[in-house]
Amino acid sequence: MCSLSLFHYSEYLVTAVNNPKSLSLDSFLLNHSLEYTVAALSSWIEFTLENIFWPELKQITWLSATGLLMVVFGECLRKAAMFTAGSNFNHVVQNEKSETHTLVTSGVYAWFRHPSYVGWFYWSIGTQVMLCNPICGVGYALTVWRFFRDRTEEEEISLIHFFGEEYLEYKKRVPTGLPFIKGVKVEL
Repeated sequence: MCSLSLFHYSEYLVTAVNNPKSLSLDSFLLNHSLEYTVAALSSWIEFTLENIFWPELKQITWLSATGLLMVVFGECLRKAAMFTAGSNFNHVVQNEKSETHTLVTSGVYAWFRHPSYVGWFYWSIGTQVMLCNPICGVGYALTVWRFFRDRTEEEEISLIHFFGEEYLEYKKRVPTGLPFIKGVKVEL
C-alpha cells in the first residue's frame, strides 16, 4: 500500500511542480482505467488468498526484496523522466504540438526514449514480485508490456509528426528501454 500511495501521490505532486497547466484530479492516475482497477483488485485478492492458504509463499524474503528494488528503481526512473521532461511531460499522449513542446533527449532520455514507461513497467511488475504474487506477476508483465507496446507506437507517431527527422535520428540512437519493444516501424 505504501508503494501504491507514494506512486499516485508523487504523480500528482510532480505534475503540480512541472506542468501545473495540466494539473487535475486525474493527475493522481487513480482513475487510469477499468483494467488498472481490476489489476489492483486482483493482486490484493491473490495476495490475501495465497496468504491464507499458502502463507509460506508470502515469506520469500529475497524475492520480496528484489520486488522492492524494482519498485524503487521504477519509481525513481519515472520521476526522473517527469522532472527531466518538465512541462513537456503529460499523462495523455498529445496529438497537437504546443508552441513550447521540445524534444527532450538529455538526462534519462539519453538512456531510453520512454523512461517514464520503463519506470512504470518495472514499478508495476515489481509490486507483484514484492508481494510474491505469481499469477498477477505474470499477468501484470504481459498486460503492461502490451499496453506500453501500443502506447509507445501511438506516442511515436505524434513525435515523428512533431519533430520529423530530429525524432527519427533520436529513435535510431536510443532504445525504448522496454523489453522487445522497438516502437513504431518507419518505412522510408
